[in-house]
Amino acid sequence: MAHIKLPEGLPGIRGPMAFRPETAKPLNELAEVLLRSDNSLTRGERELIATYVSALNDCFFCQNAHGGLAQHYLQCDMNFIDQVKVDYESVALSDKLKALLAIAASVQKGGKHVMPQQIEKAKSLGATDNEIHDTVLIAAAFCMYNRYVDGLNTWAPQDRQIYIERGPRRAAEGYIDFDLYK
Repeated sequence: MAHIKLPEGLPGIRGPMAFRPETAKPLNELAEVLLRSDNSLTRGERELIATYVSALNDCFFCQNAHGGLAQHYLQCDMNFIDQVKVDYESVALSDKLKALLAIAASVQKGGKHVMPQQIEKAKSLGATDNEIHDTVLIAAAFCMYNRYVDGLNTWAPQDRQIYIERGPRRAAEGYIDFDLYK
């Protein structure tokens, strides 16, 4: 049961966003820019960063909702996404993306955990300043989103198949103009 009275039937972040639509608007705009705008990182890679940070934060809703999107964009299965969450170093990802995931993990612990050696490694593997910037901001934003969802004790469907099936629709709708009540 949520800590405050949220609109019923809306899982995860959807309930708090429907509760305060005026705060939902800028949060969704930020997600749209970070996860869907033109970028040299693919939408799948950015959703994977969000999924990974959400897993580190143990936010069930966010790691599965964004995992479903990452799976859709990357054309992989949830087993692959789960492997990334457990040990991304052993998964078939580019070395650049692995370096960015390491940076994201450091941000999840705290911004001062990002070390110059991590940035140098990512750059040596081809990461641009924009990609490093966006990785840090995605990780920081998802720490906030995860704490928003879990801090209000929102409910989330436990059937992970729901998130997989919603992935294509969420990908088509984006984050700005979707109906919170669907």
